[in-house]
Amino acid sequence: MLLENKVVIVSGIGPGLGIELAICAAKEGAQLAICARTASKLDDAEAAIKKLGLGTKILKLPTDISDRAQCKALVEQTIDRFGRVDALINSAYASGKFEPVESADLEDWRKTMDTNLFGSMNMTQEVIPYMKNQGAGSVVMVNTMATRRPMQYQAGYAVSKGALKTATASLAFELGKHGIRFNSTFMGWMWGPPVEWFVNDQAKQAGIKPEAMRAEIAKNIPLGDIPDDADCAKPVIFLASDYACAITGACLDVNGGDYLP
Repeated sequence: MLLENKVVIVSGIGPGLGIELAICAAKEGAQLAICARTASKLDDAEAAIKKLGLGTKILKLPTDISDRAQCKALVEQTIDRFGRVDALINSAYASGKFEPVESADLEDWRKTMDTNLFGSMNMTQEVIPYMKNQGAGSVVMVNTMATRRPMQYQAGYAVSKGALKTATASLAFELGKHGIRFNSTFMGWMWGPPVEWFVNDQAKQAGIKPEAMRAEIAKNIPLGDIPDDADCAKPVIFLASDYACAITGACLDVNGGDYLP
């Protein structure tokens, strides 16, 4: 198992990729600290993981990552419970408003930045001292294809994630000497509850069947369909694991080929 005997923190637990990351990490042998702003989402994730029957140890703590004190509390409780932290997966995000750049609400951009950049950096800075003491660690930033290719009305979200991409490269450059790796995955369309809701809503507005709307999106994806969010979680887990011990500063596209560099 890729994460056997590893302690992994996963932020942004919720329907879709967040819970799939936690489930995948558990299947690979990790002990988990999971966080989200909503306690019920953590309860749902814990129940799903317990159903696996793996005996996974789970720490759950409602956390707003834009609040540094809450991030500190989560990491300290992780250390108290497990004695170490081997990997951090920064999955929490805020999408912000979808609107044209020329008339965008820049205050909303700042709020989005507070989560996507500063929140992820809050979590990252809190784990770094412990990883430095261990002489090893892995941080994976869940990023977005919107930073690779402009997408309509997603500029605020893309800008915040673009800043995170740059910060991740600097972290990899500065902290590699301490055995800490920093990598990014760039997600596109992922089939799960959020995208399923979107497809159903758009299909209703267009007066077509959801299957037709999904096919319309998938026609631009070389692998032929929208990737399942559980499958998109797997590359993240790989980068968190020792199998990626020679990889840092990488930008891995996880979108079925929808974006080809």
